[in-house]
Amino acid sequence: MPTRRRRPSGALAAGLVLAFGLAACGRAGEVDRDADVPRDTRAIGLLLPDNTNRFDRFDRPLIERRIAELCPECTMEFASAQADVATQQQQVDAMITKGVGVLILDAVDSRSLRSSVERARAAGIEVVAYDRLVEGPVSAYVSFDGERVGRLQGEALLEALGDEARGGQIVMMNGSATDPNSAWFKKGALAALEGKVRIGKAYDTAEWRPLNAHINMSGAIAALGAESIDGVYSANDGLASGIISALKSAKIHPLPPVTGQDAELAALQRIVAGEQYMSVYKPFRLEAGAAAEMAVALVRGEPPDRIATGRVTSATTRDIPAVLLTPVSVTAGNIEDTVIADGMYSVDQICTPKYASDCDRAGLTP
Repeated sequence: MPTRRRRPSGALAAGLVLAFGLAACGRAGEVDRDADVPRDTRAIGLLLPDNTNRFDRFDRPLIERRIAELCPECTMEFASAQADVATQQQQVDAMITKGVGVLILDAVDSRSLRSSVERARAAGIEVVAYDRLVEGPVSAYVSFDGERVGRLQGEALLEALGDEARGGQIVMMNGSATDPNSAWFKKGALAALEGKVRIGKAYDTAEWRPLNAHINMSGAIAALGAESIDGVYSANDGLASGIISALKSAKIHPLPPVTGQDAELAALQRIVAGEQYMSVYKPFRLEAGAAAEMAVALVRGEPPDRIATGRVTSATTRDIPAVLLTPVSVTAGNIEDTVIADGMYSVDQICTPKYASDCDRAGLTP
């Protein structure tokens, strides 16, 4: 990846626009209004999609702390989109106006933010796609191996089903169709599940909302019958919460095994209680650290290739330097050796009085 591009100015820039029609891949069409914005190449913007427990407790502080360690002279600008696309588009524009040098972006909607990424890049801002591979001319990408996530979920569901997998029937609750990660999770899950269990119903869950998962699951129960659902593939823990609430509302007992992802505190408590079978733990410290290292390298005009462990291709951009980290399957049997050992949560946080007896059965003691 070349070092930061310097934007031509004045008549030369206008001539280039006329000559080439901005036909080069990843160039935005409206760039003149940002051409003269002074850039603080030491300023790094961080835009996260919402302020859920994960982003507030882990991603944001970890990224900010690591950038401060690597680049004491760097400054940070932060905003959360509150899960709203239009808000995040405005926040990208605000970062352009502020003149940041690098932007770490976890897009609410990877397709809808494409034009924003194009505007940022045309204004001379390098963009690091974080967690989701946003469309447009990004300079680097940091996430977990999404296909591996889905495969872990599928394999765990088969393990939970045991001999019932053959001839059994499951429901697939995939993530949002607008999130490219969803397609990777689905691909990995299907690689594990197809030919080994029947998929009775499959859904793409709009906006990753638990309420939509609840509605979809209620529809699946009505269509397939309460006694005909042997397991549920859930793409993440939020969806799992909606799925489990729908199963409980339908008076299904015992609950079928349900997968998840993100190792949320509530999900870990459901796991020890036997309501959710597993989750996928993604060590956020590694992801945040890699994003910080990529951003600092770009701030200093260095290519991110030395940090990248591979390359990915989006719908718009080829051969993006990427760090794809390895996820870990978490069940009741290895909570202590994974999320607790890594300091993500303590036993006390998981084993509140409500879950004390469940934790005793799982061997978790303060």
